[in-house]
Amino acid sequence: MELKTFKDLIDWTRTLHSHMATCLEHCANEHEETRARILLDYLATHEAELEKTVAGFENESDAKALQTWIYDFLSHKPVETHRTCDLPYTRLDFDGICQEIFDFHDQIIELYQNLQDRAEIPETREMAENLLNLERHEAMRIAREVGRMQDV
Repeated sequence: MELKTFKDLIDWTRTLHSHMATCLEHCANEHEETRARILLDYLATHEAELEKTVAGFENESDAKALQTWIYDFLSHKPVETHRTCDLPYTRLDFDGICQEIFDFHDQIIELYQNLQDRAEIPETREMAENLLNLERHEAMRIAREVGRMQDV
């Protein structure tokens, strides 16, 4: 998908979270380790919720900001993820899954931080900041839940 506007970026991010949710759910059903299955189930549910939350930004955001071109903003490397779900998480243990998920969210956070830093109009700066805060909050939430799972 070619990202031209902030609306495209939101659609892309929503699709990315949707794909991740589907992949994690699929891998949860196939993983041999119980603890990893529980983690994958939690992460799949979390990513599906995050997809819906990101989709809400299109309805709530300023129309002018949504149509702002981001082509010049994207000097950022693309977010790396498993674009086809060939069961990559079934080959990872609990800690490996955590590392992959945190890396995934860190890349999105870095992208939004870059966009916020480069935004020139208040509406796009605010939108990038809101998306950045959402991703940071959700990454912290995942970390907190994973910490609880490790305590069990």
